[in-house]
Amino acid sequence: MSEELQQRLRAQLWTVANTLRGNMSPSDFMYFTLGFIFYKYLSEKIELYANSELENDNVTFKAAWKGDDEELKADLKEVCLNELGYFLEPEFLFSTIIDSINRKENILPQLERSLKKIEDSTIGQDSSEDFGGLFSDIDLASPKLGKTTDDKNALISSVLIALDGIDFGLHEATDIDILGDAYEYMISQFAAGAGKKAGEFYTPQEVSQILAEIVTTGKARFVMFTIRLVAPVPCCFVQPAVVRPI
Repeated sequence: MSEELQQRLRAQLWTVANTLRGNMSPSDFMYFTLGFIFYKYLSEKIELYANSELENDNVTFKAAWKGDDEELKADLKEVCLNELGYFLEPEFLFSTIIDSINRKENILPQLERSLKKIEDSTIGQDSSEDFGGLFSDIDLASPKLGKTTDDKNALISSVLIALDGIDFGLHEATDIDILGDAYEYMISQFAAGAGKKAGEFYTPQEVSQILAEIVTTGKARFVMFTIRLVAPVPCCFVQPAVVRPI
């Protein structure tokens, strides 16, 4: 990743964070911003993977799910769970939420279900421990998001629209951990905004890194990033552990 691309990505990410920044404390809007970034990443990853798996069937993930071939759907879901560790139906993808926003709909119930669907899909899978409670700190009913449902919906919608313009480069093979870089940058900025040194705000990567599950399919190497929001430290800020590829 070029320095120019890196700087542009970081600027876009901070624009997203600033949408929430005035409404809540640094630790609170950290949960929302990082959670939504990861939701977008997981959505785009599974859509790209599913489309690739369906290429020989001449159908897209979204089109296949609207069809009547239940065996195809079941097989695709099983493959995704085995290879990626989670599954998410097209109606709950980030891109589908964006479509709902563009139609001026209240996306909060749909978004809440989407986040829960990701976690629930891993029940009974080897990945269940990694995904359990992954988005539990994102409270879409929080009064910090606004007084009314319309206020909350408008704020979250604006955050997701801003996030929609960010490209994590999933379509391109790269040896640079774009998502990991994005997380480390965002956490360092949250720390600065909280008046803390980054080391006081989050666990150093060397100490807190969670083992990444690496799945190899043909020539494609997929990395599952696992984010674990662990217990608060004495400074009262929650420590996110950022996982980078190994």
